[in-house]
Amino acid sequence: QVKLVESGGGSVQAGDSLTLSCVASGLAIGGAGMGWFRQAPGKAREFVATIRWNGSGPFYADSAKGRFTISRDNAKNTVYLQMNKLITEDTAVYYCAARRGSLGSSREGEYNFWGQGTQVTVSS
Repeated sequence: QVKLVESGGGSVQAGDSLTLSCVASGLAIGGAGMGWFRQAPGKAREFVATIRWNGSGPFYADSAKGRFTISRDNAKNTVYLQMNKLITEDTAVYYCAARRGSLGSSREGEYNFWGQGTQVTVSS
């Protein structure tokens, strides 16, 4: 059974930083494209960042460019999302996702496995 478990969320002030982690079990993510998505209250889930199987080709939503960094450690079966200069609009539940394809993707429908999410709350 494949399981993705996110951690690292919390309540912070605007301008602070957080690093989210996503640990996979039941799946060796070494060949998988990975992504981070988020869902704010009352809004649809949206793409944040994605990365290829080997760590190359990170791609970000415009809202994340310059502030967020996605990375991965295949030996630890873990993907990360470093978030800097957080703003109140970043408040959301953040989800990790894995796809069978080796490339990244910004499309939800191309992901096969999802975590339960971790809450990030940014206050002004």
